[in-house]
Formats: sequence, C-alpha cells, structure tokens
Amino acid sequence: MASISFTHVNKTYPGNVTIVPDLNLEIADKEFVILVGPSGCGKSTTLRMIAGLEDITSGELRIGDRVVNDVAPKDRDIAMVFQNYALYPHMTVYKNIAFGLMQKKVPKDEIDKRVHEAARALDLEHLLNRKPKELSGGQRQRVSLGRAMVRNPAVFLLDEPLSNLDAKLRTGMRAEISRLHKRLQTTFVYVTHDQTEAMTMGDRIVVMKEGIIQQNDAPQVLYDYPCNLFVAGFIGSPQMNFLDAQVGEDNGRYTVTVCGSTIALPERMNEAVAPYKGKTVTLGIRPEDIKASDASENVQGDLSSTVEIAELMGSEISLHVECQGNRLVIRAAPTFQGREGDAASLTLNPEKIHLFDKDTEQAIAH
Repeated sequence: MASISFTHVNKTYPGNVTIVPDLNLEIADKEFVILVGPSGCGKSTTLRMIAGLEDITSGELRIGDRVVNDVAPKDRDIAMVFQNYALYPHMTVYKNIAFGLMQKKVPKDEIDKRVHEAARALDLEHLLNRKPKELSGGQRQRVSLGRAMVRNPAVFLLDEPLSNLDAKLRTGMRAEISRLHKRLQTTFVYVTHDQTEAMTMGDRIVVMKEGIIQQNDAPQVLYDYPCNLFVAGFIGSPQMNFLDAQVGEDNGRYTVTVCGSTIALPERMNEAVAPYKGKTVTLGIRPEDIKASDASENVQGDLSSTVEIAELMGSEISLHVECQGNRLVIRAAPTFQGREGDAASLTLNPEKIHLFDKDTEQAIAH
C-alpha cells in the first residue's frame, strides 16, 4: 500500500509546451482520488507520470517513501487499467489475467489461485476459457480489472476505464469499481472527464483546468461550495445556471436583482457581499434549487419565464426555459403541466444561491 506525493511537478514537452506547470498534490494511502476536468486539462498526463509512462520535467514524485522520478514503470508497484481494455486477443480470459504473473515467473499454483480469486470477485469464472472477442464491453473491462488485481499492486491507476461502455454498463461498472476499492483497500487514482463518475465514486475529487488544480475536496463540498465559476459549472449535471445580478440593500438586508426581480439574500452572506453593493455579480443556482410552477398553480414566483422544452424523465421533468434572454435548466416535479410555449413562474431558493465575482470568477458567497 502507498501514498502518492507530487511536489512542484512540471511536465513540459519539446517546443516548450507545458501541460502541467506546477503540481502539488498529496494522495493518502488507501484513498480513492478522482482527477477530473475537460479534455486537455492534464489529468491523464498526471496519471501517466505516476505510472512512469511520462517523464517528469522537474519536481519530485514519491510513491510511499520512495522518490520514483527515475524508477522504471515495472518497478513502481502499480497497475494500470486503460479505457481500451488492452487485452491480448489471441489469449483466453484466464491467460490475459495471468499474463503479468507469468512474466514474473510466479509459481503456477499461486497464479491459478490468484486468477480464480479475481475471477470470482468479478463474476468471470464462467468466462475463463473464452477469448476477448467473445465478451461484451463490460466483461472485457472486468478482465482488465482482474489482470490488475492479481498483481496486488500498491497503487491502482484507472484512465477513463468506462468511457467505451454504454450508459447502463457504466452505472454497473461504477458500483463494481467502488466495491473493488473497498475490498482491496488499495490506493486508487481514477481519471475521468465525466463528473457523474467523479461524484459517485471518489473519496476526494481533484478538479483540473489547464494543468492547474482548481479545487481539491470531498465530492459534496465541491458541489455545495465551488471555489470558482469553472468548478461550479463543471460539477453537477445538468450544470449550474448562471445569471447576471446586481447587489443592493434594503433596510439593512442585502439583495440581488436578477431579470428585473429582487431577491433577499441570507444574512450569512452580509459580510462577504457588502463590498459588492451596487455592482454586478454572477449568480449561480442549481437546477434542483429552482421551483417551477405552471399557470394552473397560480403561484407568483421570483421570475417569469417561457417553457422552451419539457423533457419527461419519469421521476422529474427536465425543463428548459427562457427568461429575459437567459436560458435556464430546471429539475421540475413530474406534476408540472406546462409545455412548449407555456408560461412558468420560477422561485429561487435563496439559501442555495451562489455568488461569484464577475472579473476574477472566484466565489463570493454560498
């Protein structure tokens, strides 16, 4: 088992192309950490530096108490699971799982024991004699996980392992990988651009943009207290709604005026909001924190809007509305009757409002 430590790590490619400028990150032993961010943000490069597949330009990388900057991948005690499975097509499932152990000259009875243990844990025992072409995508990914498991590595590295699977399989495999982490009690570092995977699987999420860590915290903390506009928009599906709002004051109570309507802010925001009195800020609010009422409910909400699209999702309606040139997405109750072209009255939950500085995009108050 092992912790991972990045200290002022830089990765620059020839031509002075810097992907990771100055990375400082601590990952504890047995922790499940998710690296998340848009394509090109440096998350896969960071993972590959841990694996030894990318050289470090400068800085120090430790696995456990050992500096591994110049240690070969095979000597780092890590196992990596790739998005394309990387299975040998001519080998059976058994031989694919056993391959790494065979290369290390592990005794045959020990190999057999480990392969069957992994196959049992991943529900692959009935598939051990099949070739990869005879398996589904989810089964192939489980074989890839099994091949990593049998090595008993100190660190598991997973590079977008579910991106080639359909939605139903992804849901099942998310739970599979979470169970695997609990069972193995090993350090997991998982790279994804899918924030749903990040929110549901990790102990901690590291949000990256252009090689720089934006925020590094527990999933619920990121969701409830995003540090800036980028994190607020990236974490959450559908993403947070953003509107221009002017900060005002009414009888000692701070307010925001948005789309022509004034909303009183919670008193806990007073100190943070005071310097912005008379200024325009960005108001953020999540789709589930806006209540939509149709005409039949006769509710006077904060904002008036027009329904553009109403997507019935079963347990809720995903409502796309237009409000004075702004487009918002709302998670509405399935009882909402409004459809395309109808009016919808919107009530914002003031306790769930987020405010951000227009210029710096940093959070002002939650």
